[in-house]
Order: sequence, then C-alpha cells, then structure tokens
Amino acid sequence: MYFFYSIITHLVVILSPFIILIRVISGKEDPIRFKEKFCIYSKKNNLSSIWFHAVSVGELMSIIPILKMLEKNIKIKQIIVTSSTTSSAKIFEKQKFKKTIHKYFPIDTNYLNKKFIKNWKIKTAFFVDSEIWPNMIKNLNKYKIPIIILNARITEKSFDRWKILGRFTKSIFEKITLALPSNLDTKNYLKQLGVKKIEFAGNLKYYGEKKNNKIQKKDLKNKFKNFKIWCAASTHNGEEVFISKLHKKIKKQESKLLTIIIPRHINRTKKIIKEMNEKKLKIVIHSSNKRLKKNTDIYLVDTYGEAAKFYNLSSITFVGGSIIKHGGQNPLEPARLGNYIINGPNVSNFREIYNFLSKNKMSTTTSNTQKIKNIVQKKINKKISNQNKEKIFKIGNMILNKNMFYINKYI
Repeated sequence: MYFFYSIITHLVVILSPFIILIRVISGKEDPIRFKEKFCIYSKKNNLSSIWFHAVSVGELMSIIPILKMLEKNIKIKQIIVTSSTTSSAKIFEKQKFKKTIHKYFPIDTNYLNKKFIKNWKIKTAFFVDSEIWPNMIKNLNKYKIPIIILNARITEKSFDRWKILGRFTKSIFEKITLALPSNLDTKNYLKQLGVKKIEFAGNLKYYGEKKNNKIQKKDLKNKFKNFKIWCAASTHNGEEVFISKLHKKIKKQESKLLTIIIPRHINRTKKIIKEMNEKKLKIVIHSSNKRLKKNTDIYLVDTYGEAAKFYNLSSITFVGGSIIKHGGQNPLEPARLGNYIINGPNVSNFREIYNFLSKNKMSTTTSNTQKIKNIVQKKINKKISNQNKEKIFKIGNMILNKNMFYINKYI
C-alpha cells in the first residue's frame, strides 16, 4: 500500500507546477515561499529542532500557548512550526517568537521527508489534531524520532476511512510514540487503529489567556459607539448570505444594528462584498479604515488575528461552519470573552465543546431565523456571567498543564 501511496505523492510532485500556479493565482499559495514545500530554503540550518506541524489557523492557535512555554526552556535551541496555508503563516508572523520559526510542510514523498528531517535536525515531532502523513511518519520512525499526536482528533467519518485500509492503517498508527486525544471518542478510535500508547489530556482549544480580556479597545469602541453590534464569525461560503437576511430581519426593529462578519477565509472578501451589495446592504471593510455612516449595515473583517478585539465589544456571536455541512468551528474564543454563542446544527467536529456550552446555558443550536432574531434582540447587550467564563479558563489551564506534562517527557 505504501507503494501505491508513493505513486500518488510523486504524481502530485509532477503536477505541482500547475497546482501551485493555480493556487498562487487564487491567493492560496505564497508566490515566493512555495519552494519550502520542496525543501528549498534560503538559509542553511545548523541547530537541532523540536518540530510541530499544525495544518492551518485553528491548529496553530491551539499550540501558541505551548510554543510560548517551550521558548522559555533553555534546553531547546530551535522550534520549527510547519503549516500548509498562507493564512496560518500570517498568524504566525504576528506572534514575535524568538526561537520559533515557520516553514511550509513538505510534500509527503520519501525523498522530501528525509531532506526535511536531516535539514532541520528533528529531535521530536508533534503533529496537531488529525494530521497523519504516512511517508513522514514512516521516515521519522526509521530515524527513531519520537512521534506525538497532540490534541488528536479522529472523527467517525475519518475513522471509517482508515479502517477500510486495514494493515496499511495499522502500519502507520503503530509507529506513533504517544497520542494525546482531545476527546474520548478519539481515544477509542486511536486504540482501534493501532496506537499503543494513549494518554487522555483534553482539548487544548479550551485554553485562552486572560489578558485577552484587557485588549485595548478604546479606538474600536469609539468607532462602534453609535451602534448595537453582534458578530458572525468563522463563516463559510453561503453563511454570509444567511446572516445578511437575518440582519435585515432584525434591523426592522433594531435600527442601530451593525453586524460584524469575520469570515473563516479572507480570500473570499470580494465575493462577500458582492453578495452584500446584491442584498443592498451598506458595507465597510475593516482594512479600509473608513468611518462608519449611520446607515452602515455590515462591517467585514478582512484581516487575520484580530477577532478577539471584536468579541470584546460584542455580547453575542454566531459561529459559522454550522449552517452548512462542514462540522462547525471552535466557539471557545468568543465564549471566553463573554459572548453568548449561536450555532447551526452541524457541529460534529466540536460536539463535546458545544455540549459543554449548551449544558452551561452559554449557547443555542438552531438554524431558525426567527429564533436567532429573538436571541440576538434579547442578549445583544448582555455578556455571559463571569462564573461561566471562569469555568472555561479553569478547564483550559488544567488541560494545558496536563499536555505540557507529557510534552516535556519528549523534549
């Protein structure tokens, strides 16, 4: 099976010039740094590295607290973080790390894997969430490098796919040194797939620094002082239209309503602007720095890493990826900052978190526009209780410490 998988990955390499060109044109690929996917780097590396692979924004954000703690470890000379998306690279740039650098994850061929491992002198490899790359895991194991799956998440759908591959699946998962699952379902799936050592440590996405509550918000507060605001965050294609219809419905009774849309992927900005114009809604783009007019309807956030500023100002957030069949997005950041959460029914990727929020009366699951309208009008100026926010912080701290306990064993 490795043979057939290798054929596929080599075909990807052969077709990569065309694939990368299309991705560069669509804004999904860095026109300069794409070379890193072929292990072509501008500088030679002389330091041994602790390696974390986080495919995109959500995975990267979940390990930022870990990276900050490891940077203080004098034994560690260098940390390398890889990801696969330009959006995650932009988020990384804002972190101002001293010992941690970012590169793009190489295409999963034996040749590029070995080149990557040798170039960065990898000591320990951490894969975040559901990142399982057969050739990379095989080569790390060959060089006797510990492989840890951090905040591991296996959905029922992906478990069924892995099961079909039988022995090939077992030959991959049995090479994992340690798995730290984010939920109990994943723990059970990993055991069945062949992982020998599993320790339940909880979902890292519960963690958030309290200082986020003190983000300087004076300028933004003044900008929105004449409006009643609420957020629609991590929205996907089709959900902005859903939100625009909802906005028009609510504004009939709330004339000062302003809806802040924070899309999951900002490369869709032009499409969203077009959709809002078609709905005859007045829109202001965050990066334009334009003043809001009395008749402004939508404030579109077209930058990464600034969502917390808006959650601080609002008291209610719709979390996207949940109306469409995507599986939802992580609602914990707005919840930690005092926002009541509204989400659609499709939240299978974060079911445990949404159950926790619902149990503590911090969220509502619905796709009914009338019901959402009523919730927004009722809660638009009410933050959730400090007691509930403290529950999230307490769980987050406990989970981070538990993960660090296991991570430090392999540093």
